[in-house]
Amino acid sequence: MNHTRIILVDDHTLFRKGLAELLEQSGQIEVTAFTGNPDEVSMLLHAHRPDVLILDLNMPGIDGITLMQQLRAEGHTLPVLILTLSEAEDDLARALRAGANGYLLKSMEPDEVVDAILRARRGETVVALAMTAKLVKLYDQKDQQKGSLLDSLTPRESEILTHLSRGESNKAIARSLDISHDTVKLHVRHILAKLNLSSRVEAAVFAVENRVAPGSGRDT
Repeated sequence: MNHTRIILVDDHTLFRKGLAELLEQSGQIEVTAFTGNPDEVSMLLHAHRPDVLILDLNMPGIDGITLMQQLRAEGHTLPVLILTLSEAEDDLARALRAGANGYLLKSMEPDEVVDAILRARRGETVVALAMTAKLVKLYDQKDQQKGSLLDSLTPRESEILTHLSRGESNKAIARSLDISHDTVKLHVRHILAKLNLSSRVEAAVFAVENRVAPGSGRDT
């Protein structure tokens, strides 16, 4: 694999230049551009076509997560790593929810940052070692939330959700369960509302991911 080409965005000049030099000393990273001006990032991405983008979290005028979301909306799909001093769990959660490919700390050793960049280029999600306990906590909370949502379903709703996961239409579900088409439609609306989903496709994916079984859910 050729050198991994990156753009580095950080509003602290000394840190930005120092990190760029350290990364290039690895012999594996090429810093094609760096800037402290968030307004220049889109133009630099078009001009240099890097493999990975590194964004500071806190910058004047806009934070790195919001900037990343704007760049995604413009069609930039390259891996984005957030690099920050913040060890706050909320910042980690916000970055990952927004689609960041990694969350790195400025206290990391240069070789750790290099490794994270290379892994991000390969499609991995990378999180600073010091943040892994908080990452596990976030996933535990997510699993608990899913369990709570599933518990809110009645056995009939859970049964219909299972049929949705098989790609069945409302009419097919109605025939299978010997209930009316309108009753199925009503149940589907309730399922989407309880699971905070917006479509049958999302419901089907949710069911598959969570291995929903007929008859699970709460009794009514």
